Amino acid sequence: MSLQWTFVACFLYAEICALIFLLLPFISPGRWQKIFKSRIVNRIAQNGHVYFLVFIAILTLFFLDAIREVRKYSLSEHELELASNPSADTVIHMKLFRGQRNFYISGFALFLWFVIRRLAVLTSIQATLIAANEASMKQAKSASDAAKRLMDERDKVKKEGDDKDESEKATSDEVTNKLNAAKQELQKTREDLRKAQLDMDAMRKQAESINREYDRLLKEHAQLQAKLEMSEDGKKDD
Repeated sequence: MSLQWTFVACFLYAEICALIFLLLPFISPGRWQKIFKSRIVNRIAQNGHVYFLVFIAILTLFFLDAIREVRKYSLSEHELELASNPSADTVIHMKLFRGQRNFYISGFALFLWFVIRRLAVLTSIQATLIAANEASMKQAKSASDAAKRLMDERDKVKKEGDDKDESEKATSDEVTNKLNAAKQELQKTREDLRKAQLDMDAMRKQAESINREYDRLLKEHAQLQAKLEMSEDGKKDD
């Protein structure tokens, strides 16, 4: 295997390892979010879009070169060469095998590059939504406790209101105002929580759609591979 195809193969193995780590169930999205926000990853992510496009261009060139090699050694003009030189059959089939191998390596590397990027983005969004949901829940609980405490204070003030002077009435009004403000804050928090829940549901549906699209692409790739092998077998039989 030449140097450039060794690089592509190593890149494919690295992609597979990264994809396996991203799919591990015991690593939570929050932990991945901490890793994505680390100092080293942030330095790389500053030009991440450029790196992504550069690797796409490189892998696409390798993929097109592999297709050219497969088509080159699958043409019928080699049949004349084989007829005049039977010993060349092994060499041509060896080159065809290498071309097919390079085709699969570069194709899967290019495909997994898109999958890993999309999976990383979805994981980061999911971690953000989970953190927002937890913060909304804590805020709602805090507002509820404050409202309950203020209501208890208001009830206490009402019970003692007959024996209190005007200063105590002012205190009751202040407590009432605080209670109204707490109720408004609680209503706002509940609305934020509902919005966060809707965003999480939409994110879950989007992730399910990505998984279905991923399965469909794998099936199409398997069908194309089967057609390619049937075409090569037909040419060999001719």
